[in-house]
Amino acid sequence: MSNRPPTLDEVAQRAGVSTGTASRVINNAQHVSAKARQAVERAVEELGYVPNVAGRSLASQRRGAVVLAISSDDPALFANLFFAEVITGVNAVIEETDLQLMLVLAASERGRDRLARLLQSRSADGVMLLALRENDPLSKLADESGVPVVHGGRSLDRTPRWYVDADNRGGARQAVEHLIGIGRQRIATITGQLDLHVGVNRYLGYREALALAGLDDSRVAHGDFGEASGVAGMTRLLDEHPDLDAVFVASDAMAAGALTVLRDRGKAVPEDIAVVGFNDVVTAQHTQPRLTTVHQPIEALGREMTRMLVRLVNGERPTPLILPTELVIRESA
Repeated sequence: MSNRPPTLDEVAQRAGVSTGTASRVINNAQHVSAKARQAVERAVEELGYVPNVAGRSLASQRRGAVVLAISSDDPALFANLFFAEVITGVNAVIEETDLQLMLVLAASERGRDRLARLLQSRSADGVMLLALRENDPLSKLADESGVPVVHGGRSLDRTPRWYVDADNRGGARQAVEHLIGIGRQRIATITGQLDLHVGVNRYLGYREALALAGLDDSRVAHGDFGEASGVAGMTRLLDEHPDLDAVFVASDAMAAGALTVLRDRGKAVPEDIAVVGFNDVVTAQHTQPRLTTVHQPIEALGREMTRMLVRLVNGERPTPLILPTELVIRESA
């Protein structure tokens, strides 16, 4: 008979839980169900498992806090319904754990310095990054910190190891296919920022749908996802392409701005020009007319980012996740 001591994997197998869950119980983490805790403790006793001292020392060094770093320094961010829903999702998971959440706006040099000090002092066990731009210095800063990093969305210059994203390209393609399906031929778009992965992929989805249908994709105005840029973009499109009969707008906020311009110009929606947005934030149900839009599970994005980070902090190795989108048809198209 072998004298080899039992392993953590064997404890997990005996208890009927994942290795990460077994590790959390042994390291006395709080975010474990009572049932799982009892099963692991019973398996430890039955197998005579002795925890690794170095591993337990590492667990005891945890700070009990995680960071949500957003690549923005705009105070108006908190009025943005997208970010509000993401933070709601993050907080919902944090409340189920013994972790504290620190929020850092880190687009400016001062904000990045603050985040760097935070990570270098090992004041946090992990970091979530949101709204990264192409070649965003936040990405390098977080990677060099040595703590687990989860990205909300992807950046254009690299695919991170751990991320949660939505199917932006597929959602945009579905939106434009819907417009084609209701007989629209001269379909414009107002894009989001094209230094963001999300902006580029929604634009690519628009172009793919038109290419497959053999339609022109040159009716383009560029925005920044905010309502004011929707006003400016719709104004420009009407001036340059007065014959357009539909517009795919890369965010609901910009779509609301576009609807204001169409109303002021005397254009009936959807009779003259059909409009489809993206995100399905709560305001989409209160525009005039109510906005047809692509629903992405924004709160779930925040929840899944946080769950992924908690798993990483606890020694597990999750896989990246892409959340599905869904077209929600209302009156605007």
